[in-house]
Amino acid sequence: MANKTTAEKLATLQKGYTLEGATIELGAAIVDGEVHKDAPVRLPLSMMNRHGLVAGATGTGKTVTLHMMAEQLSTAGVPVFLADIKGDLSGLATAAVGSEKLTARTEGIGQPWQGKTFPVEFLALGGDGNGVPVRATVSSFGPILLSRIMELNDTQESSLQLVFYFADKNGLELIDLKDLRAVIQFLTSAEGKDQLEELGGLSKATAGVILRELVSLEAQGLERFFGEPEFDTAELLRTSPDGRGVITCLELPTLQTKPMLFSTFLMWLLADLFEDLPEAGDLDKPKLVFFLDEAHLLFNDASKAFLEAITTTVRLIRSKGVGIFFVTQTPKDVPADVLGQLANRVQHALRAFTPEDAKALKATVSTFPLSDYDLEETLTSAGIGEAVITVMNEKGAPTPVALTRLRAPESVMGPSDEALVRSTVAASALLAKYGTAVDNPSAFEKLSGKAAAPTGPAAQGGVAAPGTTVQGGGVQGGGGGSLDVDAEARRIEEEILGRPSSRPAASGDGKRRTRAEEPREPRPETRDSMMGDLGGALGGALGGGLKSMARSIGTQLGRELLRGVFGTSSRRRRR
Repeated sequence: MANKTTAEKLATLQKGYTLEGATIELGAAIVDGEVHKDAPVRLPLSMMNRHGLVAGATGTGKTVTLHMMAEQLSTAGVPVFLADIKGDLSGLATAAVGSEKLTARTEGIGQPWQGKTFPVEFLALGGDGNGVPVRATVSSFGPILLSRIMELNDTQESSLQLVFYFADKNGLELIDLKDLRAVIQFLTSAEGKDQLEELGGLSKATAGVILRELVSLEAQGLERFFGEPEFDTAELLRTSPDGRGVITCLELPTLQTKPMLFSTFLMWLLADLFEDLPEAGDLDKPKLVFFLDEAHLLFNDASKAFLEAITTTVRLIRSKGVGIFFVTQTPKDVPADVLGQLANRVQHALRAFTPEDAKALKATVSTFPLSDYDLEETLTSAGIGEAVITVMNEKGAPTPVALTRLRAPESVMGPSDEALVRSTVAASALLAKYGTAVDNPSAFEKLSGKAAAPTGPAAQGGVAAPGTTVQGGGVQGGGGGSLDVDAEARRIEEEILGRPSSRPAASGDGKRRTRAEEPREPRPETRDSMMGDLGGALGGALGGGLKSMARSIGTQLGRELLRGVFGTSSRRRRR
């Protein structure tokens, strides 16, 4: 390899990246220190669902790389999902302006450049930001993902799964956090004592711990992410009227205070897509490409059941036409079982300032095929906007490793003007569907003996500002056995925070917030006895934490707990 001439190395790359079908153009190869625009480096569009990794140290250009890839995917008619953690990706909605420096770079790699705008949809978790609010119901989110946010241990996670099973079995809709709190409160009360004993594996002490963690989430303001209307993940698969794929940017400006929520919510989106999409086989282009930024947050301190579920999702969602690109600093941030599924690699520069850095560098080099480059030297000397690349070719084999000068985006590399973002959100068709939170009768009302009356603009088809909640209505008090769950929540919140609770008390006439009227499906009737054998099978499919649950519940699990690989259960799948 060391005795190859520049021409021989160049010929190897030109042959390796000569592809027949549609491609994503990544840049031009660098050989022996020179950029060769006659040696383009590209990725087959049909192989984008083989997943990928965009890695590199902070400041080496990872965000610009996914920005550039998203533009080309959109142009090819492929919808894209981006987690816009730093707010930089909103620039996709604004055309870039050329400069002499930019022209020199693009001409040097043979890129025909023109400033363009792209169809962008802005979303925000629970309205925390400028985008259309994205919410999920607690039931849809499921016990495994919720346990991740609450940082429960394995025992507590299994106990939470039993709580979800109890709610499913008894037709108690878990829409928001107060619904789940009401169910736990009931199970630990004198009224629910018998039901708690029937669950067997759920102790009152553990239920109390979960309740405290739940109220702690509410005290941090996380209840705004759970509720209705629930976001339909099919919205991520849209194209614009001109045929370009819609680029969906999900932001959370306060990520630094809620990193676990953000990463786990992204996994909910993927899990929901995984459960809903049909098998597609090999396609000319993917249905959706999903970029998971700050991917290490998914895996830090993750339970075995959670990691198994991620691995299963990544392995199987490919056949449904969805490609996932993990964006992080080093490959070691991603578990080996997941890393083994990532066929397309874009590795930006790494630093080797510490012994730990040097170890990570060697580990990264070991994951690449043999090449004509000294990768340890190349990866520590690559410039900003350069990356070492190998992808899967159209025959399913890895392409030659190529140090590449990457293409420049044609939209703004940075945030768009806030006024443009706000006007884009205001004009979005999604705002009418998701802009106003609604509050329908569910577990809280059933267990507290209350009946909710639908009121507010959402009930009449009106739209409030993003992130607002429909409130109203007189609700009548129930019988003497109703639970004062709000009073208990206030007490626990005050104990946790060491200050008076900000939670409003119920008024004397029992008025509470209500959900707008929405057709609700009846709870499915118990399936026939053939479903009884599904208990053990579902226990395995839902991860290690549910296996013991499946054994303890037996045939009831197959009849009642119809949930996905993460324990998720959207309303669409329950219809």
